[in-house]
Amino acid sequence: MNTTASTPELAAALRDHFARVILPIWQGPGFNAALGLPYEAVAADGRTPLPVARYRAMACARQMFVFALSGEMQHAQRLFESLTHVFQDTTHGGWFYSVDAQGAPLDTTKDLYTHAFIVFACAEYGARSGNRDALDIVHAASSLIEDRFGAGNGLLHAALAADFSPMGGAPLQNPLMHLTEAWLAARAATRDAAFDTSLARLGGAIARTFVHQPTGCIAELPIGSTDNRLEPGHQFEWFWLVQQAGDVLAGSGLRESLAQAFSFAHERGVDAATGGVHAALDEAGGIKDSTQRIWAQTEYLRALAVHDDAGVRALLPQQIERFRPRFLNARGWVECKTLAGGVARDDMPSTTPYHLATAYAALPGA
Repeated sequence: MNTTASTPELAAALRDHFARVILPIWQGPGFNAALGLPYEAVAADGRTPLPVARYRAMACARQMFVFALSGEMQHAQRLFESLTHVFQDTTHGGWFYSVDAQGAPLDTTKDLYTHAFIVFACAEYGARSGNRDALDIVHAASSLIEDRFGAGNGLLHAALAADFSPMGGAPLQNPLMHLTEAWLAARAATRDAAFDTSLARLGGAIARTFVHQPTGCIAELPIGSTDNRLEPGHQFEWFWLVQQAGDVLAGSGLRESLAQAFSFAHERGVDAATGGVHAALDEAGGIKDSTQRIWAQTEYLRALAVHDDAGVRALLPQQIERFRPRFLNARGWVECKTLAGGVARDDMPSTTPYHLATAYAALPGA
């Protein structure tokens, strides 16, 4: 371990790897230039797209965000054009979940997670490019979400049929978390106070429905659901979001809950030997899934970087140096590792650069 490098120097090395290795994959072999869409994944060699079964709107939106954040506006614009022309449902409104290998609608489900990322990516791209059409989508898609996805008590359906009719099933934490992220980005991009109201209402609903009182963690399923789980990576991700939200979520109590959840996830959800973040814990804090997914590692870095406690922030350089050789390489990254260090998934999905980019942007020196 290099004990002499400063945190900004270590963070700069991560950003350099991203610029030199990661971005070129998705501008080159990971991009289908004919359709204007990123492939779902490339092989571990960083050069070979996996056989195409589908293209998802969410993956296109995440890539658009990454390239806008990186200042690669020409590629971001191409992805924006594809997002609007390929995935919009001109019959019922909203956005398709996926299209097939030829770009025809495949899964026409109206997915909240997907719509949240469309708002999020258009907010970032619109703010950085000045594209008014993108900022119009931020408002229109947000209004559609509130009008069509409502499930009562401030919650929203995770998925609806193509015509927005209910499909059954309980609201889920993950799409609501990304909607919170999206509306925070929309608020920053548009300065529209209406997003404050929407965020406050959503934060209260999440606190009432998902906060696991013994630990402060936000569970994956509504509290009381059978076989619920607590994902350490999501506690770190929520911790970051409530830090960024400031007073907007103050009335929800989420900031206090997530401070407790960070401590729980830090103590129970991180392997002491490797620094790897486990995929899931049970409600008692036992390991439910020991897989170490790269996105959870990046969320841990981001949460450490913004923690109020200087002693916790002091852990960041060591954690970067544990993360870097375990998950990054000259071809790209390792998506999932086992607790013992084996590769549990060796392809590289097009959705992962979003996690790398957001984490690296939060580190010192950005």
